[in-house]
Amino acid sequence: MPTGPLPDHASLLGEVRAVRRAGLVRLRALDLPALSRAAGAFGRGPGRHPVERLLRAAVNRLDAVTLREAAAYSLGLAQGTRDWPAADRRRRAAEVYGVSVERFRKHHEPLALGQVAEQIAGLAAERVAAPGTERAPAGGPAARYGPAHRVLTAGGHRVTLHVHPVDLLNDVDVVVSPANVWLALPEPYKSSVPASLRRAGAVRGPTGELVEDLVHDGLRAWAARHGAAGRPVQPATVAATEAGALAAQGVRRIYHAAVAVPRAGTNDYDVLPADVTRAVTRVFALLREESARFDPPLRSLCLPLLGAGRGGLAAVTSATALWAAVEAELARGAPWEVHLVVLDDTDADVLARVVEGGVGAGGAVPGGPGGAAGCERCRAGRARGGGGGER
Repeated sequence: MPTGPLPDHASLLGEVRAVRRAGLVRLRALDLPALSRAAGAFGRGPGRHPVERLLRAAVNRLDAVTLREAAAYSLGLAQGTRDWPAADRRRRAAEVYGVSVERFRKHHEPLALGQVAEQIAGLAAERVAAPGTERAPAGGPAARYGPAHRVLTAGGHRVTLHVHPVDLLNDVDVVVSPANVWLALPEPYKSSVPASLRRAGAVRGPTGELVEDLVHDGLRAWAARHGAAGRPVQPATVAATEAGALAAQGVRRIYHAAVAVPRAGTNDYDVLPADVTRAVTRVFALLREESARFDPPLRSLCLPLLGAGRGGLAAVTSATALWAAVEAELARGAPWEVHLVVLDDTDADVLARVVEGGVGAGGAVPGGPGGAAGCERCRAGRARGGGGGER
């Protein structure tokens, strides 16, 4: 534990900017006295450089989903980006906000990096005041900053849990995207799962201009083929489209699960847990139907929490409804490789307890009914998405 005053915000911000320019692969070559001092207060752990651990913890503390995602790309903390050139990381972060690189550089990037520095200062101060403790979000359980991937086991089945933005998935045949019953995708600059998949599936030109909005166009074509253009479908309907540019990452299909019903006269949605279960059941039915049509056959599937964004479901309720359908499918001896994806460790912990502990919607999962109120914070932080919520 260091002695003396902790580094000030200006010093931390200057060094965070230096990390952004150099990237994580050059971290050990940088002179970072302020960040190193703060990292000493934060504590050491196996594997990653202490400053990288500190940066990850600080980014995970950011409440706004868009801000957190942009900061992760800017600093190379998002999976697969640690060795990207600074210009490529900045360009990808600008896409999160749907603005030009120059606009992001002048406005959004200083804001994001400043917030990271502020969180670092807060982390260091809290650890000095109470060594060995974790920061607890207001009204919720202690925050955890875990790995980007976990392997869960349930009934002899292995499930991979991803803790990162959905558009960073690689080599998963089918990704499930939440949708509203009008099959209307949110604008690509939003921070929700469907917006992220729309953005990642689009084809862009050399300067970032949109050439083809493939996921959006595919969903509109599906609606036209099935007589649903301009009208809502029934809740739990699942529409299949190509994955567009995500094919370069090994994603071959997107299944749009219509679980969110718009609430008249508001910007809110209603989601029934039973519709989540029925939608996931139909996802597996569609996967069985489509699998053999592809070469090689479709085998892997990734699910986010459905209805737990603007749909209003608590994370534990969504996880329980989703897992009921997954567990039933795996119990039949189905050959699928199942993946789950969430954006932060709080929701990952909820999913892990549901999958491995069999906790139901009324169980005392942190952040769920009967537990601490941390999920209120998660839902509030994700309420900026569109098209049925972040999940």
